[in-house]
Amino acid sequence: MKNLKCTYLLLCFMLTLPTLTGYAQEITEPKSPDSWKQAYEPFRIAGNLYYVGTYDLAAYLVTTDQGNILINTGLATSAAQIRKSIEKLGFKYADIKILLTTQAHYDHVAAMAAIKKQTGAKLYVDEGDADVLLSGGSTDYEMGRYGMTFAPVRADKILHHKDTVSLGKTKLVMLHHPGHTKGSCSFLLDVKDSAKTYRVLIANLPSIITDKNLDDVPGYPGIAKDYTFTFEGLKTVEFDLWVASHASQFDLHEKRKPGDAYDTSVFADRKLYEDKVQELEVVFHKKMKETYRFK
Repeated sequence: MKNLKCTYLLLCFMLTLPTLTGYAQEITEPKSPDSWKQAYEPFRIAGNLYYVGTYDLAAYLVTTDQGNILINTGLATSAAQIRKSIEKLGFKYADIKILLTTQAHYDHVAAMAAIKKQTGAKLYVDEGDADVLLSGGSTDYEMGRYGMTFAPVRADKILHHKDTVSLGKTKLVMLHHPGHTKGSCSFLLDVKDSAKTYRVLIANLPSIITDKNLDDVPGYPGIAKDYTFTFEGLKTVEFDLWVASHASQFDLHEKRKPGDAYDTSVFADRKLYEDKVQELEVVFHKKMKETYRFK
């Protein structure tokens, strides 16, 4: 039940913070679990896909012959760690050409503005999260109410469901998976090593963060419909390997230890994926029953 535990901790942090109104002007990083800040050894997941995040906040580097793509940036303090991880793998930080994110919450995008400025990379964002990123998180339907903000950043390109992001010979397909945020999304890409080609899903698993009934969420009137759409999409997507926005969501630390040899098979656990999605869907249906007072 790690996703539920993470959601509980996140709500606790939110309730301890003051509410901000309007766009964020002064950024103070919210209190966060140590695992979100703890450094972690970068490693090759499969082919040209690498893990460059912290112990729990996943960030992914996709390398190509025309530059690289970075997905998620973690906390504001994660920027230096991500740069160190990229360089430790033998790649150049300045070669980041495209920035992506799976969701516009501070634990995944707080370093986005800094990395964008440092590298000159272009930011591509799901349409549903563009305004939240521009406001530094203050317009988010839930976290904005509690001051869970970050440095504002403007999208260079807006993405929609099943749009393709291309760089060099690599193509990623963005899958619109809203609910957790209005523009939460997952990415599908093919990566190849000397053995074979793998279809990899970078999944954004949709935990519910609001404590309100789903027919009464200020700023997100269609949240229940979006969750339904997302769960249906997650259950039918086809892939060979999968990872997620948090290392804990795909049991990274149980499956792989620092220094382990390259082994793609540890990320091929379809049953774990289905169990995680089902666990979250059960919580969603329970919330729906509470919302409509079903017995």
